[in-house]
Amino acid sequence: MIRKLFLGLLGLATIAAAGFFIFAPAIVDADMNAVDGKPLPEISEKARDLHASLTIIDLHSDTLLWKRDVLERHDYAHMDLPRLRDGNVALQVFSSVTKTPKNQNYDSNSDDTDNVTLLVFGQLQPPRTWTSLLERSLYHAEKLQRAAANSQGALQSISKDADLNALMLKREGAMATRLEGGPKPIGALFSAEGLHNLEGDLDNLDVLYDAGMRMAGLTHFFDNELAGSMHGTNKGGLTEMGRDAIRRMEEMGMIVDIAHCSQQCVTEIIAIARRPIVSSHGGVQATCNVNRNLSDEHIRGVAATGGIIGIGYWEGAVCDTSPEAIARAMKHVRDLVGIEHVALGSDFDGTVTVRFDTAGLVHVTQALMNAGFSEAEIRAAMGENAMRVIGEGLRPISQLDQVPKAEEDDAS
Repeated sequence: MIRKLFLGLLGLATIAAAGFFIFAPAIVDADMNAVDGKPLPEISEKARDLHASLTIIDLHSDTLLWKRDVLERHDYAHMDLPRLRDGNVALQVFSSVTKTPKNQNYDSNSDDTDNVTLLVFGQLQPPRTWTSLLERSLYHAEKLQRAAANSQGALQSISKDADLNALMLKREGAMATRLEGGPKPIGALFSAEGLHNLEGDLDNLDVLYDAGMRMAGLTHFFDNELAGSMHGTNKGGLTEMGRDAIRRMEEMGMIVDIAHCSQQCVTEIIAIARRPIVSSHGGVQATCNVNRNLSDEHIRGVAATGGIIGIGYWEGAVCDTSPEAIARAMKHVRDLVGIEHVALGSDFDGTVTVRFDTAGLVHVTQALMNAGFSEAEIRAAMGENAMRVIGEGLRPISQLDQVPKAEEDDAS
């Protein structure tokens, strides 16, 4: 009798554990990546027609963090291939998040704790990812590569400017023969949210580059060995390792992302940058004055490098979730430094609440039209600017025709 009772309890425990690992990841995903359901304005026929003709690039999503098949449509969270197609996205940047602090906030976080480890265990990820931040990024790279390989050409990895050019040609061909050629392919570019995944070894930049990483921010929500975070405890500038990392990234063709860097870090990156830099996701203090967003001084600095600023869709970035708030932030950047420095940086699936998922990107197009943006300005902001910067940034510095900025300065 006791043995039967024990076996019965063990069976129930096994079923409960299996249920947890099967259902809990999706429940957490849906809760952390919500759509608020508030009203959205009607979309005009003119906006739909314009949106369908755009080349749209989103500089940041955290979809790889979650246990979700990116090729399948889901009715929760923010992004998957069918919804990217619905939103007419041409290129999506997928970021690797490897560590986040407990009680994460915008003001002050240490690196003593880590929420991602719980996700790693809960999602039954390979043991090599349990303690290694580098292995977590390599696992994310494998997920993205596997999705592209299994997509029958619908999702295409982008690792060099030739890949980007080929993608655009295929999209143009699919549009011209859309009744026969099927849906337009979508590009996927791999990035990192914080280079703490280097684990103290700059040679791991080569490992990540070989795995397909082509964009990286130096910090996330805490200070690390390369630089201070906007949300860290010290908020310092670049370390010598950080300066070396930027030089190596520029030389190999990996785009430097200043998102989450401290103010001192951003100032110092702007001063030494030889290539256009990006702020992949965030807002501007002029329209949303929180410790997450760029000052006018730093907006001008990014523009001086030829870079772009990706405007996010969540409250911390634009102090609302409405399309109108997104358009206000984009308008400020346009009015301050020019339309050529405006871009999209949703932060979809980044544990944020938004008004619409990626299928609803037409709402941004409508908001920009309502804000008085011209068709040419909308095309630039929705993707053409990002196309320019990414296309240049993917080329190793040795392949550029222009003289690097540092050499020009020395010559003068």
